[in-house]
Amino acid sequence: MNHLPPLTASIEQAVPQLPDMRFREPVEWRLRKGEQWAVVGPNGSGKTLLAGILQGRYLLKEGAVRLHFEGQSFAQVKGIAFKDIHSIANGRDVYYQQRWHATETDACPTVADLLGRTLPAKGGETLWICFRTREFLSEKLIHLSSGELRKFLILRTLLSKSKILLLDSPFIGLDADSRRTVSEMLLRLAHAEGLQVILLLSNPAEIPDMITHVLPVCDRRLFAPMSRAAFLADTALQAQLFPPEEEAPVALPRSKRKKDAHHLITFRMERVHICYEGRTILKNLCWEVKNGEKWALYGPNGSGKTLLLSLIYADNPQAYAQTLYLFDRRRGTGESIWDIKRRIGFVSPEMHLYSTENIPAADMVCSGFFDSAGLYRKCSVAQMRHAVDWMRLFGIESLKDRVFPALSFGEQRLVLLARAFVKNPDLLILDEPLHGLDVSNRQHATRIIEAFCRRRGKTLIYVTHTPEELPACVNRRFTLY
Repeated sequence: MNHLPPLTASIEQAVPQLPDMRFREPVEWRLRKGEQWAVVGPNGSGKTLLAGILQGRYLLKEGAVRLHFEGQSFAQVKGIAFKDIHSIANGRDVYYQQRWHATETDACPTVADLLGRTLPAKGGETLWICFRTREFLSEKLIHLSSGELRKFLILRTLLSKSKILLLDSPFIGLDADSRRTVSEMLLRLAHAEGLQVILLLSNPAEIPDMITHVLPVCDRRLFAPMSRAAFLADTALQAQLFPPEEEAPVALPRSKRKKDAHHLITFRMERVHICYEGRTILKNLCWEVKNGEKWALYGPNGSGKTLLLSLIYADNPQAYAQTLYLFDRRRGTGESIWDIKRRIGFVSPEMHLYSTENIPAADMVCSGFFDSAGLYRKCSVAQMRHAVDWMRLFGIESLKDRVFPALSFGEQRLVLLARAFVKNPDLLILDEPLHGLDVSNRQHATRIIEAFCRRRGKTLIYVTHTPEELPACVNRRFTLY
């Protein structure tokens, strides 16, 4: 007789009331004690929607969601959403450039304010030590790098003693040490305290060893659940979920933008030294990037990569106190920030985190013409057509009329990538550009980057914790420690 472990949760023929929240068939999924799950599928496949159903977020037209553990409370089914810093900050207004303006961060909460200093009796101290949280307890939330913010959110949720924990792409943005730490702590809590983990992943290569079961998802359809080993061995299924990129040449949209004057040096930093609230972030840093060079920028979480890029992209006022040249001109000699930004295409996890404008996706792409957070000027017909051409190239033309916040995380990242390219910039700064993208979209986006960088006089700064994802054109590296 086959004795199955007891159920912990079950979704039974569930159909949400709102049509936009529905799968193509009623949702059926059963989770049992001791199982650790990965929900794996491409961008926009329904992974986040499935997590919301399990958390009881949606009213159901048919079916039910049942919890079988003691207490049966949805409050014990925790999910981590990395893109909503506003709810993390308990309703305080925050914006992207605020972190670089010392006088505007006084009201921002610290890690200690939000995390609290009370540790659970069992295991809490180990969590804090492994995550090295005490090193930034006094840091303001807005000063954390994207990797540090993810560690903070995971730790806060682990300390909440949930029964089921859903993490959406938990490893993106984390350096190698942090990825190992997260995996080890999840495994330790699963064994010691019975935590059930559900990871929402867009890349089969990110499935950690601790996972026992995989639920494939595609086009709002659930495939049959299977073991981790069976899924990783099923190359045909993986190819169905993530079709391989075709090798046809990438045809970039023609650019209407006038050419800028030729420059020899894209940027040069001389002995840059920056401190925040008594902590040195960058010390005597020197770096020169010439026109047309392709660089990788490396460094662990919290090493100052985002700060360095903020100096180049004219978001940080401390640039005026440094020796910094941009496009052969010393910073602070009469140019405006808009003179600088119009020549730079930029995307980063921080930019994504603060992009909350309730505007159509096509308008978000068009905002790249004006370097604005939202679209506050009317685009010309030609500009809108050009923006849609870039969306078509990235495979997201069908999303052009959908509002940006309604898109999945991966779909949003593709929109922001199109925004970075739309004005044909001289300097392309891509900070973890493939965050949240599935395997197929990663391959396609990389080929677009490589095709763009073959244009004459294009300079690239590419930030990543994953060297194997670097475009082939990158042949130089700069590392922060």
